[in-house]
Amino acid sequence: MGQVSRKQAGGGGSSWTLADLDRLSAHYGIPVPDLLCGADHAVTRLPARRRSAVIGGLQTAITL
Repeated sequence: MGQVSRKQAGGGGSSWTLADLDRLSAHYGIPVPDLLCGADHAVTRLPARRRSAVIGGLQTAITL
């Protein structure tokens, strides 16, 4: 299991750092406070280009 997966699951003593939150914010294109309001809220704040076109579809948008 990857480091992000462990942190999302809350296991392994892995805590989110401010640097982690900054990286997630940049990756998903949403402000840190929106990340901290919970997953359901964060998903609603994703830019359209980051959302799946089909409910239940796979999220495959990868931009470098």
